[in-house]
Amino acid sequence: MSIKKRVLVLTSTFPRWQGDKEPPFVFELCKRLGDQFDVLVLAPHADGAKRFERMGSIEIMRFRYFLPRWEKLAYQGGILANLKRNRWCHLLLPLYFLSQLAALHRILRHQRIDLIHAHWLIPQGLTVAIAGVFTRNMPPMICTSHGGDLLGLNGLLPSSIKRWVIRCSSVLTVVSHTMEERALSLGAKPEKLQTVSMGVETCSLFTPDAATRRVDNEVLFVGRLVEKKGCTYLLGAMPEILRRHPDTHLRIVGSGPEEEALKRQAVRLGIAHAVTFHGAVNNAEIPNLYRRATVFVAPSIVTPQGDQEGLGLVLVEALACGCPAVASDLPAIRDVIIHQDTGWLVPQKSPEAISDAVVKLLSEPGLRRHLTVNGRAHAIQNFDWGIVASRYGRLLDELVPTS
Repeated sequence: MSIKKRVLVLTSTFPRWQGDKEPPFVFELCKRLGDQFDVLVLAPHADGAKRFERMGSIEIMRFRYFLPRWEKLAYQGGILANLKRNRWCHLLLPLYFLSQLAALHRILRHQRIDLIHAHWLIPQGLTVAIAGVFTRNMPPMICTSHGGDLLGLNGLLPSSIKRWVIRCSSVLTVVSHTMEERALSLGAKPEKLQTVSMGVETCSLFTPDAATRRVDNEVLFVGRLVEKKGCTYLLGAMPEILRRHPDTHLRIVGSGPEEEALKRQAVRLGIAHAVTFHGAVNNAEIPNLYRRATVFVAPSIVTPQGDQEGLGLVLVEALACGCPAVASDLPAIRDVIIHQDTGWLVPQKSPEAISDAVVKLLSEPGLRRHLTVNGRAHAIQNFDWGIVASRYGRLLDELVPTS
């Protein structure tokens, strides 16, 4: 019986416990790779989480970087959002980085690791690159950029760091085709660069459901309430949408540093009666939200710092559930939304364009049906976890020769 290759996964986004509301995409990939590999995950600790545990076939180690109640750098919106929300979190950065590096060093010293998969160039990819300077027989690393780490974090020092991490990577994967150009500009070699998205469970979880009635005039937003998600522009579109469809209701699902400002904006615009802020909800509840909504809107933007979507998995989830979508016309989003075929694209930062598109879809059931059929087919063919995990499985397997 052959021994499975052992893969160490470094990530800053991972479920802290069963039923956590954190984005589950790294966990979902690890779960599927667990059939082929022996997977160990190294993730940051959080108050209430276990230091060591197993979730199915996945072994999880969480490194401590401060007193539990003050470990606020990761989770609940991500590192960049938490730095923006709480300036004191900058003090945690060196502790986080050094603690992750120390934990990685201990694992490499005491365990057999055949391959490392680092999610995000910074800080995970950087941690592995530094460890490689001091470690003999360093395992090969595949680094996956999810968007903001590659497209944002600009400037001389961050760009130099990203170039070095890319050089240290055996393979760099990006989650959308538009990210390839940026990766190449930072020195990625074409033969070591691949576009492999994250996935969505389109066959059993994110599916249409005849038992769930799709309501009239309900607009849905799902995502972290951070600047690049552009929720403020959707709120700005609501007065015109309500003028033309007075019974429209907007549901905003997610939490983040922009939440209070968005609530104040809704009051200021006089639309608070037509907007419900649900906060973060359990991942298992999200499919029903897509199934009942009339239109899903993803009003993402490019921030002044260059941060933007790497892909936009919520769009894939909506399409897989048969919910027609309106989205900003950004390069990464074009991997998911083909204008007037799988969804409707609008210029970014334009409440007027959002309101026109939403009103059009609310008014034309035939158009919604057209987008629904094509959108779900596109999601299944390109983003189903079975397809995505098999691609990652082949990549990982090819990097480590069979002993």
